[in-house]
Amino acid sequence: MKLSHIIYRGKSLKAAVDKFTALGFKVEYGSKAHPHNALVYFSEGPYIELLADAPVSFFKLFLLRLIGMGKIADRFVNWGRGGEGFFEICLENYEEDFSGEEKIMQSFNQSYFITKSSRLDPMNRLLKWKMLFPMEKRLPFLMTYFNVDPKPKDFVHPNGYKKIKEVSYPVGQKEWIPLLQALCSTRDLKLVEDDREIEIVYE
Repeated sequence: MKLSHIIYRGKSLKAAVDKFTALGFKVEYGSKAHPHNALVYFSEGPYIELLADAPVSFFKLFLLRLIGMGKIADRFVNWGRGGEGFFEICLENYEEDFSGEEKIMQSFNQSYFITKSSRLDPMNRLLKWKMLFPMEKRLPFLMTYFNVDPKPKDFVHPNGYKKIKEVSYPVGQKEWIPLLQALCSTRDLKLVEDDREIEIVYE
């Protein structure tokens, strides 16, 4: 797997979009109508997702709890809490499922929940993908790459950045490092053991 994206939480979605636009990034809303997130894409490598609240309705949270997925519901609720900043990462593969990743998760005795998602983006592209959420909320979630590649070609942001060179991800506990290394060993993801904030180096 590779590092897919990093999630940034703002006071509001508009405030987050305005902040990254002011920083010289080109930002696009995730959906054509009633967007709940916005994206900062790069031509290669990981991108940034901006949001203010979890993109999950109260009804869906209720259903998750009803089917015994309360830990997943709690994870989404926590997405809307806390201060501004980067707080979560996602890993991605280029397969149609998570058969390989499931074996790794099972070998580390980690349970998980798999679901599907889709959205119609501002360019009328219907993006579809699958997601795997570990029950352990301190582990990043996983996704299959979009069925349609939404990233721009040979693009440079107004601030001159072409890509994300490195992301320092605070694991918090040393015990999670072997699992994360088994899932993802790309150079742009640096695992650190302390509880510092997620740090990004651009290029």
